[in-house]
Amino acid sequence: MSFQQPARFLTAALFSAAINTAWADIEFSGKVDLEASLFSETASHSQQKDSNLSVLIQPQWVWQDEDQNNLVQFSPMLRVDQNDSNRSHGDIRELYWIHVQNDWELRTGLRKEFWGVTEFQHLVDVINQTDQVENVSGEEKLGQPMVNLSLIRETGIWDFYLLPSFRERTFASIEGRPSYGLNVSKNATYESSDKDRHLDAAIRWSQNFDWLDLSLSAFKGTNREPVLKASLENGQAVLVPHYEQMTQFGGTAQVIEGDWLLKLELIYRDSSSTQYSAIQTGFEYTLYAIADSDIDLGLISEYGWDERGKSATSIMQNDLFGGLRFAFNDEAGTEILAGVGRDLDFDTTSFSAEASQRLNNDWKISGEMRMVEANNRADPLYSFRKDDYIKGTLSWYF
Repeated sequence: MSFQQPARFLTAALFSAAINTAWADIEFSGKVDLEASLFSETASHSQQKDSNLSVLIQPQWVWQDEDQNNLVQFSPMLRVDQNDSNRSHGDIRELYWIHVQNDWELRTGLRKEFWGVTEFQHLVDVINQTDQVENVSGEEKLGQPMVNLSLIRETGIWDFYLLPSFRERTFASIEGRPSYGLNVSKNATYESSDKDRHLDAAIRWSQNFDWLDLSLSAFKGTNREPVLKASLENGQAVLVPHYEQMTQFGGTAQVIEGDWLLKLELIYRDSSSTQYSAIQTGFEYTLYAIADSDIDLGLISEYGWDERGKSATSIMQNDLFGGLRFAFNDEAGTEILAGVGRDLDFDTTSFSAEASQRLNNDWKISGEMRMVEANNRADPLYSFRKDDYIKGTLSWYF
């Protein structure tokens, strides 16, 4: 993966800040993950294996001046994977400078910016590209080169973004699991003649009203979600990512009322191939100290709807979800999140579970399970029908 474009963009701002600021505090931290995965079914392709080992190294450096008005963070990562050549990769997750004043902040560099409030899908979250080779859930993101001016006003927080470079989505190779069953070409195509140098822009307003959190956003630029088109490369069948231009308007709402948490995300997206609306909405109700214990239990339910119906590229076009969140409130910080989804169009059922627990101040264990029962070839989840897995991770923090 080439970092030349982000590097050119970052050099001036970061080195200027370093030269002109007397750095007083330098913090070094990070983690090393040892990951093991087991798949319950024989793979669909002979190149795929039923087990996998992987190692991740992710250090982090943070510099801050004495007045705490300037901060620079550098977070690289390196993963070595046993089977998937695409997953053995390095990346600069974040490399940015933040300058803080009383009522505004300037953030420049390679950053992650999260928009969203719902649990099972984040419709409005369009700034960062998905690092799908890291995790098929879509939760892992690539850093996005940006200039972000944040104005803090009584009317709310106004964020303005210039995004001068685009990063392509990562995918597992045909040796990896879960995968689409075909290699995804590295020769992506673009609607814009500027290709991955198109200048994108976004604006977001957010406000807190004690019991209500609201946000409105607009984005214009390269769609982070590619259309995968079947093609041939060197006589081999591949999927070629095509990135369209799009305009998206979005909004979120989160209501906190006693033990209830009500959530809503909605978007309208306009591109050359389609125009549609989509909604993700639901609630979480928390039962505190169940059975006179220290355990809190959250009951989660959400519904996802996409105007495109069965032709949607999203896997959540008419889906109902239910989940349980356990917080044990113990010294080990034990947490469990489990959920089941039902696609009402394709009659597909999916299950996922995540759990984590600290062993001590330096060590942590976590686990993940994902299962899919899909029988309709038109369902995007059909490609993963034989990729049910359980994954365990041992993490050392330093």
